[in-house]
Amino acid sequence: MLKKTPGGMLFLAWTLALTGAPAALAGPLDGNSGDVMLQGFHWTSYQTRPWWSVVQGKASDIGASGFSMVWLPPSSDAASSEGYLPRKLEVLDSQYGTEAQLKSAIGALHTYNVKAIADIVINHRVGTTNWADFTNPTWGSWAVTRGDEWTGATGAADTGEGYGAARDLDHTNTTVQSGLTTWMNGLKSKTGYDGWRYDYVKGYAGRYVNQYNTATVPYFSVGELWTDLNLDNPNPHRQQLMNWIDAAGGKSAVFDFTTKGLLQQAVQYNQFWRLKDSEGKPAGAIGWWAAKSVTFVDNHDTGPSTGGTSQNHWPFPSDKVMQGYAYILTHPGVPCVYWVHFYDWGHKAAITKLMAVRKAKGVHSSSAVSIQVADTSRYAAIITGTKGSVAMKVGPGDWSPGTGWTLETSGTNYAVWSR
Repeated sequence: MLKKTPGGMLFLAWTLALTGAPAALAGPLDGNSGDVMLQGFHWTSYQTRPWWSVVQGKASDIGASGFSMVWLPPSSDAASSEGYLPRKLEVLDSQYGTEAQLKSAIGALHTYNVKAIADIVINHRVGTTNWADFTNPTWGSWAVTRGDEWTGATGAADTGEGYGAARDLDHTNTTVQSGLTTWMNGLKSKTGYDGWRYDYVKGYAGRYVNQYNTATVPYFSVGELWTDLNLDNPNPHRQQLMNWIDAAGGKSAVFDFTTKGLLQQAVQYNQFWRLKDSEGKPAGAIGWWAAKSVTFVDNHDTGPSTGGTSQNHWPFPSDKVMQGYAYILTHPGVPCVYWVHFYDWGHKAAITKLMAVRKAKGVHSSSAVSIQVADTSRYAAIITGTKGSVAMKVGPGDWSPGTGWTLETSGTNYAVWSR
């Protein structure tokens, strides 16, 4: 059963999300309801050095393609090349390039009206030379949660799940809190970042994202809450996402892993009925709180990389990727496009066309969805924007919205119309 959000502004946000809020009602931490984000890297991007210069070189094209935000990889010094084992937070020379190159890339994005979203890895940290000799900023054993793999830890109990590859940080500690806030505000004021993508948020209580967002006021914020999904009973999974948004005070969106799982199962096995819940709404998080849901087809963890070793932990069927984008780019939520699909797999033109249709008809993060059919051969829906409507179909089965519609784009087992 869907848990309702408490009263006040959060209840207003929930109501708007369910009824379809126009773009003008987006909140200060929600970005703009018409945003579309590009994941500006993949797992092995660091091997193309400096990656920041690659992003800078694509800035004009990224803006022209219709993206309003780019999520960049972790930019602090780290023990891992990919950046997810942060070491010296305040040192912004990494395997992706120098601090100066990072600033140049962000500056180029801003030139083309694209916001830069930082990958914030604050669940855990490694020491400068060993387990926990933290520098930049300098913290002691009190910064590590009691029960961590490091036996010297003297902090409070962990407020989330443990992470074995690094020291779990004690977010109850006020010095840790102030250190992270100072660093994040510096990323905004000195480096030019506009918002946050919080890594591994199941590792610490959501209330700290509320606290950090209150202190840093990002343009946009999204958390990665990746937990097990039971495809045959998805409601508990999306309830977890709702609970986390609530814990974060409604000040952050969350990645819609529920939609990803259901969508790739639907296109792979012709189980399109999975995309419609018992109330006739989209069956992922977008069916409950679309304005706070970031939809995606793949990311650096779930999908492939270009060259080198891929994570590929939970990949979308590679031959059906465009069906995935036909869905997320016509539906509510904040869509996130994967760099590999856009720039390396030859889907750029097709994805750009879908984004153009979305923008032309004013489809936004809270647009209303009317599901027309969801069975064993197709899924079809009509989505209402502020400037018109969009109809879409994915799957091998036939479907048409009828007269008065213009076919805007189509491909293997997908089609999109507008009026």
